Amino acid sequence: MKHTVDTSWQGNMKFDAVVSGHHVIMDALPVVGGNDEGARPKELMLASLAGCTGMDVVSILKKMRVEPEYFNIRVEADMTEEHPKHYTAMHIIYEFKGVGLELEKLQKAVKLSQDQYCGVSTAYRKAMELTYEIVIL
Repeated sequence: MKHTVDTSWQGNMKFDAVVSGHHVIMDALPVVGGNDEGARPKELMLASLAGCTGMDVVSILKKMRVEPEYFNIRVEADMTEEHPKHYTAMHIIYEFKGVGLELEKLQKAVKLSQDQYCGVSTAYRKAMELTYEIVIL
């Protein structure tokens, strides 16, 4: 299987990527020639990780008949200071809120996502340290 994303330059530092038929705008801060009209490409790596594992976790929890009232994924990343600047570690914080949530089931869903299903996690783990925690609010 092959995926293709077309990304067109929109002037200055702005780019428009068409991903699965949806436009994703990327831009830089004014200090480096952009107009701050879109996300930073490296930060989209964090969003990709959150979306990938989040979809897995929701799907697995539905099969377990667990429906949180609130589910948020926060990804924190450490980046080098020198060029080429890149992430050296990412930490995923899974936040849940709801009545009667069982930590054991949440842990199982997250572990399945991390160990078996999330391809973004698998790829990133080859390049950097990847850790996670679960928080019930």
